[in-house]
Amino acid sequence: MKITELLDLKGIELGVKVNSKDEAIDKLVDLMYATGKISDKAAYKKGILARESLTSTGIGEGIAIPHAQVAAVKTAGLAAMTVPDGVDYESLDGQPAKLFFMIAAPEDGGNTHLQALAKLSALLMDEDFRQSLMDAKTPEEFLYNIDKKEAEKDAEDAAEAAKPAQGGYRILAVTACPTGIAHTYMAAENLTKAGDKLGYPLKAETNGSEGVKNRLTADEIAAADGIIVAADKKVEMARFDGKPVLQVGVTEGVRHPEELIKKLENGEAPIFHASEADKEASSGGSAGSSFYKNLMNGVSNMLPFVVAGGILIALSFLVDTKGNGTSNFGNGTPLAAWFNQIGNLAFGMMLPVLSGYIAASIADRPGLAVGFVGGLLAKNGATFADPSAAKVTAVPGFLGALLYGFLAGYIVNFLKKAFSGMPKSLDGIKPVLLYPLCGVAIMAVIACAINPFIGLINQGLSAFLNGLGNYGVILGIVAGGMMAIDMGGPFNKAAYVTATGLLASGNYILMAAVMAGGMVPPLAIALSTTFFKNKWTEEERNAGVVNYVMGLSFITEGAIPFAAKDPGHVIPSMVVGSALAGGLSVLFNCTLRAPHGGIFVIATVGNWPMYLLSIAAGAVVGCLILSFWKKPLDQQ
Repeated sequence: MKITELLDLKGIELGVKVNSKDEAIDKLVDLMYATGKISDKAAYKKGILARESLTSTGIGEGIAIPHAQVAAVKTAGLAAMTVPDGVDYESLDGQPAKLFFMIAAPEDGGNTHLQALAKLSALLMDEDFRQSLMDAKTPEEFLYNIDKKEAEKDAEDAAEAAKPAQGGYRILAVTACPTGIAHTYMAAENLTKAGDKLGYPLKAETNGSEGVKNRLTADEIAAADGIIVAADKKVEMARFDGKPVLQVGVTEGVRHPEELIKKLENGEAPIFHASEADKEASSGGSAGSSFYKNLMNGVSNMLPFVVAGGILIALSFLVDTKGNGTSNFGNGTPLAAWFNQIGNLAFGMMLPVLSGYIAASIADRPGLAVGFVGGLLAKNGATFADPSAAKVTAVPGFLGALLYGFLAGYIVNFLKKAFSGMPKSLDGIKPVLLYPLCGVAIMAVIACAINPFIGLINQGLSAFLNGLGNYGVILGIVAGGMMAIDMGGPFNKAAYVTATGLLASGNYILMAAVMAGGMVPPLAIALSTTFFKNKWTEEERNAGVVNYVMGLSFITEGAIPFAAKDPGHVIPSMVVGSALAGGLSVLFNCTLRAPHGGIFVIATVGNWPMYLLSIAAGAVVGCLILSFWKKPLDQQ
């Protein structure tokens, strides 16, 4: 899509006079409304002001690009105006704004417009181009100047792409702003130009609304002198472990690119150190680590739905006074039924969200739709013989959602390669039409073909676990102990994800054992630092107090600093305590419907008195083993 396709003559006004930032925004909103691109001026303006509250979109050099991505936008569009006398727009350089572009981005309208908006953001960094727009006498001339500059930029990009590779990049950059529409691409453009000017070849990765573009490779990162991260939102950082990294806001990348490059080359950037867990999760160096990263992306996005839904369902049982002992328990009163219905609605989202975000981790945003559909197919178990799943008795469930999430990501990546030979002018329809249409169709064929088999496996696994009886204690011991092996790492997450998957299948016993095991390490550390002071430094004793809160909140990671200092004593002691808590929880038939919350969701625990006893026993045993095993400090 070309920039001029987004900009209607009705949305352009030249030589405007406004007296304040509010007047400028109102004028631009009126212009945008005149183009028919927005349905509700008040709602759209509210989105504009919300974006301005983060940081002014007056980026300096006389430019302001207010923007919003809200439901009030019917279709993507631009409005523009020139203010020859300038107006105070609280710009980042303190200078009046004279050239305005207002962007309207649809909330769920795909990515067709984003390449054009990214290109406009980059073009505005050219002073001569800006002046040509200010000098335009008519809206038609204004549009012509944009069209001409865009054609020149396309030709430059094509010529640059055709050049043979010239060695490596000395400096790398990552740019990202909250909305990923304008500042992301402006910062990338300015940093790249500044690198060329200063003689430091620079490659910039953009984390924008259409996903990650121009992604930095592992070889490029290894060979670079350092990295500039100009971002106002979270970006993947663990890949930069051990490299000089300069972290600034995205506006610094727009305003002071040369200063940032000079700081990096002068050795003023600190060495970035990533945590071991981050490196494990983010590494793309092996199939195992890539699998873990993609899985965790799905799990982390799924958890809020599971936590909220599980707690609301548990509350429905707590407030029900009529259905106890019957199949209607949880729906016996209007209040209980309300909690139950809302909880099940949220809880029912876990499988599509899990599958969707696994796919998005593999294939970026285009994978979302295909992954969501895969998760829904895993949830209802549709087959070719029974598309409505009216007679399905064994659904793929959590296992199916995991499998279909990965399949969806690989399907979309395959489609990206398959459609790579299409004309560049058709790039806009790929993420909005070709990827979701073809991807969903392929996903549906695969899922309907194998749903019966995955459903039988899932049903057999659930029946096996439900039939373990006393032997289930062994599973509780293993799962509880795994929570303490790496306290937030792969072993911990494997146990947690397994318990969460069983929770979705109606098995609440292992979830209780896992949370009990995860609460023990920080509690055991806290007890040891309180009652065995001669084994710990004053600093450790002070930090140990905080672990009471972290343990009760089910934040196992509170024990990591202590385990890092003395892993030989701390980790085995914690594993024994956590395994004991997990085993006792299963032995006492404790259940848990909420996958997080620690002591704060105790009211949702089945047989809660014995559950508290299990946790206390594990914490005390872990504390005693550690405290008697660990040598006293040298009093000197």
